[in-house]
Amino acid sequence: MEGESVTLQTGVTKIQEDDLIMWMCGDYCIAKLNISSQAIFETHCIFRDRLRLDNQTGSLTITNIRTTDSGLYKAQMIGQQVSKKAFNLTVIARLPVPVIASYCPQSPPSSEPSRCVLLCSVVNVGHVTLSWYKGGSLLSSISVSDLSTSLSLPLEVEYQDKNTYSCVLKNPIRNQTTHLDISELCQPCSECVCCCNSTEAVIQLAVSALVGVAMVVVLVYDFRSRRAEQKRRALKSLPDHN
Repeated sequence: MEGESVTLQTGVTKIQEDDLIMWMCGDYCIAKLNISSQAIFETHCIFRDRLRLDNQTGSLTITNIRTTDSGLYKAQMIGQQVSKKAFNLTVIARLPVPVIASYCPQSPPSSEPSRCVLLCSVVNVGHVTLSWYKGGSLLSSISVSDLSTSLSLPLEVEYQDKNTYSCVLKNPIRNQTTHLDISELCQPCSECVCCCNSTEAVIQLAVSALVGVAMVVVLVYDFRSRRAEQKRRALKSLPDHN
């Protein structure tokens, strides 16, 4: 898990005086233990001061591991015999806590006014499974293998439901759980929010329509007034036959 420490064991209980141990990260040497048990750390990789070598066993410890530390590590032990060990290290990012929020659909079904719609969400996750549980029983789940992905999983419950629900985010190592408080998130009046929003939209539309009609009336009145004024001027300009 990201932020923890990991030790890659050589399997040697105690190195001999003439042994040489080399640690490789991919194709690059990152540390070695020479004949005088002197630990030498190379600066090629991004480990800086996060590497530790055991002078007795040659085991390598990486502290404060990061997701970028994932990869293939190889230990080569050269002495009376030559032996090798390889480790495929996968560092998984820390799990966020799932967030549960009530969700108001744009068109709530009028036939089911007693149901509450909830949404459990997480952001920037990868290689995880997001699930809804009712007690200890799995209700639904969604998995993702990509990195830096956002997930959401809906759930419908009755407003008066007395069962216990929880949203669980899991990866191969850990899990994070958020328990649902129906009395806090599911209020019968919450589904009126959509109605109220719709009513506000209708009122705004009506007001806009009235303003538009008023503007048209003003323009028509102004147009007629100008035409009447032009006619009066035209009549005055005509010669007097008397």
